[in-house]
Amino acid sequence: MSAHLIVGILLAAGASRRFGTDKLTHSLPDGDPVAVRACRNLLAGSDKVLAVVRPGSSQLAALLQAEGADVRVCADAGLGMGASLAFAVQSCPDVDGWLVVLADMPWIEPGTITKVADALRSGALVAAPSRQGRRGHPVGFSAMLGAKLAALGGDEGAKSVIQAHLDQLQLIDCNDAGIFRDIDKPEDLHISTRIGKPA
Repeated sequence: MSAHLIVGILLAAGASRRFGTDKLTHSLPDGDPVAVRACRNLLAGSDKVLAVVRPGSSQLAALLQAEGADVRVCADAGLGMGASLAFAVQSCPDVDGWLVVLADMPWIEPGTITKVADALRSGALVAAPSRQGRRGHPVGFSAMLGAKLAALGGDEGAKSVIQAHLDQLQLIDCNDAGIFRDIDKPEDLHISTRIGKPA
């Protein structure tokens, strides 16, 4: 175990209602499934990855296990993102921090993820990347916030925890547009439909 163990939490338990089918197993234009690319990026920037899936996601679970993620099934995934995040934190409590990544955000650069992990290793309570003044993903949380994260529920995710500690939020400037880009609809799979001209 490293001196500062930072675990990447890949939240892959959503219902893909707006997409129509399971978007996380859908292929990106270069052939990688959406969640696999997100998992690879997270593995590159953290010490290990714990992926949370919903019951019945055997294909997705197998794909993520093949990448090297520790996959856990959250029975309460239907209650929302907060429930899945709390479950993940409860599943790996003895660490120095967590990086929370949404599995439908496959374009975050591994280097950006590493920078957020390094901020936690350097003592940040909460850290996130920022581009052109906007905060993006992933968000990193110190182990000191473990009890608050483990108590989350519903679909708000970690917003309440971030809001409670805004004065201690360390923003890391980057030029990575992937920190904002997620996939909601099939057309979002094609990167050109989501990016305007470079700023």
